[in-house]
Amino acid sequence: MSVPMSVPESVPETAPREASPGLGAGRIEVVAGPMFAGKSEELVRRVHRARLAGRAVVVVSHALDTRSGAGRVASHSGLVVESLQAASAADLPGLVPPGTELVAVDEAQFFGPGLVEVATGLADAGVVVVVAGLSVTFDGRPFEPLPALMAVAERVDKLTAVCAVCGRDAAYHVRVRADEPPGTVADAAAPVPAHVGGTESYQARCRLHRGG
Repeated sequence: MSVPMSVPESVPETAPREASPGLGAGRIEVVAGPMFAGKSEELVRRVHRARLAGRAVVVVSHALDTRSGAGRVASHSGLVVESLQAASAADLPGLVPPGTELVAVDEAQFFGPGLVEVATGLADAGVVVVVAGLSVTFDGRPFEPLPALMAVAERVDKLTAVCAVCGRDAAYHVRVRADEPPGTVADAAAPVPAHVGGTESYQARCRLHRGG
């Protein structure tokens, strides 16, 4: 005896929910490494690309970094982009007007641990936050807040430089100035002007040669 099959009633399609402005678009991208690894160059490249795409971009540098003049982010290779300046992570939200789609922060290590909360808040609000900075101090220690930012980022690019001694990939840099009094830089992780320098003060080194 055949049993009649019941045909389920058709279920009306549910209209897709409209996403909140910026929902799902925000994220954190980290470009980290030692000195001379091309971090600022990569940050400037992403800024130029975003602007070519018509994105509203804000570039922020730290007030300590005046190597190329105030209000500029410059790579060691010569790429330059105009920037706003901030002295602390707490200053950043006030520099980001409504409608900003990408915030690029250079020399992120100088902004301290507070940058993690600020970057997370901006990303949660739908902003793409690109931070570039040193992941290691000149004496070989992790340089916060980059390690913490790398932990919460959607994208992490860990760059290396070229060892000044042997040419291998260099994940470290060392301070090489011999003309400064002992104790000039007491804390390798402190945000001080002495930490902003070029080849006259620092060299990239591989693991084998980071001690000398």
